[in-house]
Amino acid sequence: MNIKFLLPLLALGAAGAATAAIPALAEERLARAEEARILTSPIAGIENGLWFDYRIDITEAQEELASDLRRASDLEDRRDAWEEYARELKHEREDYIHDMAKRGYRQGNVYIDR
Repeated sequence: MNIKFLLPLLALGAAGAATAAIPALAEERLARAEEARILTSPIAGIENGLWFDYRIDITEAQEELASDLRRASDLEDRRDAWEEYARELKHEREDYIHDMAKRGYRQGNVYIDR
């Protein structure tokens, strides 16, 4: 993964270290789950405008989260920031997948049955 996309999250590291003893908020856990679903490669290997727009939107969401957390003055502000971040990540992923599907490219899913 390109380090450029991780920089906003690394900026959260200092704030995260100060609150490491505090259990993660439910909203943060949901956002972290959405982060795990960020697409790291383009659908069908096609790097087009939709892919680059998706990556830019993810970076902007990460930067906005960092900004919102820096400005948060209470627990409710932090919850709102994480909730908005999770919602944006999910929306951008679904939007990209939908737009690629309209062009005839489907996202593949692999299931391993044990």
